[in-house]
Order: sequence, then C-alpha cells, then structure tokens
Amino acid sequence: MSQSAAAKIDELLRSATHSALHLEMRDGYMQDDPALHAWRAGHRLDPADRASWWRPWLDVIVETVGRGVEIRRARIVSEPVSEYIRYEYDVTFPNVEAGEQVRWLPRRSASDLALPGNDFWLFDGRVVRWGHFSGDGDALGGELTEDPAVVRLCVDAFEKVWERAIPHDKYTI
Repeated sequence: MSQSAAAKIDELLRSATHSALHLEMRDGYMQDDPALHAWRAGHRLDPADRASWWRPWLDVIVETVGRGVEIRRARIVSEPVSEYIRYEYDVTFPNVEAGEQVRWLPRRSASDLALPGNDFWLFDGRVVRWGHFSGDGDALGGELTEDPAVVRLCVDAFEKVWERAIPHDKYTI
C-alpha cells in the first residue's frame, strides 16, 4: 500500500466514530514487502519483545479502539493457504494486541455469498474505501464512495462473512 493510501486510511480511522470494517479477499499482497522477505528468511516476530514489532499503524488502531470504535477485519482465504497467507497469519497477533478483531473464512465457505469485486474498508456504515491491487498484489491506490447501494453491498457482504468466519485465536493453518 502506498504511503498516501495508508495515510488516507489513518485519516478515516481517526475520524471514525463507531466502526471500521475491513474485508480482505486476496491470497497475496505486496510481494516486495521487506517484512515478507524477512519472514521468508526465517525471521519471526517475538510476542514477548513488543518493541520489535510495534508499528505506528498499531498506535492508530489503539487510539481508534480507545475512542470506542470497533475495528473488525475479515479475511477470505483459499485453503490450503498460500505462502503469503501463512505470513499474514503469523504477523496478525500485533493487530489483535492493538485491539482489532480478526477472523478468517475459508473461501469454500464463501461460495454462496455476494461479494464486491475489491477489498474494502467501511467506516461508520457510510463511507467505503476500495483498495485496488495489481494481479501480483501491489497496491494501486484506492477510491472512496458514499453511494448508499455500494455501502449496503459492503455492509451485507462483511456481516455475512463475519458470521461464518473463524476468530483468529481459533483458526489454524
């Protein structure tokens, strides 16, 4: 994700008043991420060494959750999972530690759901921020909409995924 796209999400999180929902539906993102390369080389985050994995992004999450905003992230994943999803699974505990609720839905359990064509964030049930990615998972930016029909599609899709998805602490890869 580009820094400008990340900054926009930070801004939207900071302005959220009650909810921020994130639906991820790809099996891989940003293959050139240095953290992914380090993971491939055997580096693992140490939950006991918080200073080594805490990031500015997590400060935004803590601040947002601290204001009473519920942050939920759902990931639809193919199984067996891709290498990237194994990596993502391994580095999710900081998100949970910061206050996000995270769930995983095997793609085969989503076959009968109407889903939008792109990943999205949904803020306060009124603003959708689409995430656009290349076929290789490189971030291409995003766009915002407040179109009521699009918002409804995203609310419905997210909630149906959330109902079926497995909480992070119960999902195994």
